[in-house]
Amino acid sequence: MNESNFLPRWVSIGLIPLINLLLAFLVSGIVIFFIGENPIQAILVMIKGAFYYPGSIGYTLYYTTNFIFAGLAVALAFHAKLFNIGGEGQAYVGGLGVGLVCLALDQSINSFLVTILAVFGSVIFGAFWGVIPGYLQAKRGSHIVITTIMFNFIAASLMVYLLVNVIIEPGQMSPETRDFSEGVGLVQVHKLANYFGISIAVSPFNISFFIALIVSFGFWILVWRTKFGYEVRSLGHSETAAKYAGIDVSRTIVLVMAISGGLAGLVAINELLGVHNKLLLGFTAGYGFTGIAVALMGRNHPVGIFLSSLLFGALYQGGTELDFEFSSITREMVLLIQGLIILFSGALAYMMNPIVEKIYFNYFKGSQNA
Repeated sequence: MNESNFLPRWVSIGLIPLINLLLAFLVSGIVIFFIGENPIQAILVMIKGAFYYPGSIGYTLYYTTNFIFAGLAVALAFHAKLFNIGGEGQAYVGGLGVGLVCLALDQSINSFLVTILAVFGSVIFGAFWGVIPGYLQAKRGSHIVITTIMFNFIAASLMVYLLVNVIIEPGQMSPETRDFSEGVGLVQVHKLANYFGISIAVSPFNISFFIALIVSFGFWILVWRTKFGYEVRSLGHSETAAKYAGIDVSRTIVLVMAISGGLAGLVAINELLGVHNKLLLGFTAGYGFTGIAVALMGRNHPVGIFLSSLLFGALYQGGTELDFEFSSITREMVLLIQGLIILFSGALAYMMNPIVEKIYFNYFKGSQNA
């Protein structure tokens, strides 16, 4: 058995992602240095932009919420050795579920009930969009990566058609629906704080963040404390062994993709119920794709996913401040820094494993045994 199987979790989940992150910042610092700016000062500006200025923490946690949902969606599929690259489309269709529920019911029944039904609508529609590639993989042998990519494009085209031709607000030029009725939606935290006499800066941060934390805990229970989670992890280790153990592989694949799609669909509740209060084009903004890097960096564990989501939320918010403060650092340069983080935490996530393993077993572990 390979020695890497014996690496403690603090090394595999904590130390190695941290090293990858530091490498990404090192390369980013070199790039910033060569364009004539101080990399230390640039990093400090990003940190201040993400956590220091009034409202900045709210924006950071708002972005973090989207990444938690998207990262959990990808991570569940990864546990079954499925690469669900369709989180973007599943989140988009989840938004369609939110919009249809709100537009159909917000003027006839209680607004709180409409909000609850809209949350379930996002899960159901996202699950539906995930279960189709899952079925095609399980029953027809279609490759999950190809079908989920295809369904991203189908979702985008479907939303354009519906918003331009069917559910657009009459007389509106922009492809978006009417606003949902007053009272429908998730409460923003600054409004909730004002209700209790606490004054905090205005931001789009809303209670979907706390829903994301609850879902993360449920994810941990599902994967590591249930029979279904054991089946998912068994399938991820070896499909052949799972079949010999009596696990219905096809059923497990379909269910995993359904739950994964439902998790991705929850991105819509943060965006549509928490911020925009209407259905509009492009609200997913690439969160589904970034969720892949979030899951990889978080090692498919909810605690790691929360921390990596917080990092990417800080990068999104801090990057805006960086673009504002430095004229020579354009928005494209900020995207480059974010791309380097994704590169080292995603595509090169295991690059440092052999070096860390060698150091750990030859020096750290060896000194303990001596």
